[in-house]
Amino acid sequence: MKRSRKTDMADEHDLDKQHGSAGREEELIEERPSAEIIAACEKEMEEEKAKYLRLYAEFENYKKMAAREKEEISRRSGEDIIKELLPTFDNLETALKHATGEPAGLSQGVEMTFRELKRVLEKWGLKPIDALGRPFDPRYHHAISQAEREDVDDNTVVEELRTGYMHNSKVLRASLVVVSTKKVK
Repeated sequence: MKRSRKTDMADEHDLDKQHGSAGREEELIEERPSAEIIAACEKEMEEEKAKYLRLYAEFENYKKMAAREKEEISRRSGEDIIKELLPTFDNLETALKHATGEPAGLSQGVEMTFRELKRVLEKWGLKPIDALGRPFDPRYHHAISQAEREDVDDNTVVEELRTGYMHNSKVLRASLVVVSTKKVK
């Protein structure tokens, strides 16, 4: 049987169509990942996400720690200089107490210097410890003697010999105090 050339070409084209579409289906099937590959990818993605979350949490903790350290450094920045200046501060205070018979100019100059130094130290966070009339507290007071007193409660600060100071809620120097006791009968 003799076939025409047109018929042969049409048959060939039909075969190409059939094989071409079947070939594409095979390619699509081959390109589709298997359940194992999907599971492996999902597992890897979860692991990477967990790593990211841990790293993010560590970074947040680091930022908080750095902020706390910065705050602590800031709080303590003036502490050393204030400790160094306290004896000078005490000497000026003592000079004022004993300058009663001196010329007015000297007394006035010492008083002005004392007030200015006090203002600067308070600006930097120095605060005197209020001791007189308070119950004795070893965190803030250093007792150097006792005095028998009936007019106040036992263990009350009755005299302050040297002022104590705090810097940003930290005791730099405890107050030197005399503490009351009751008479033993």
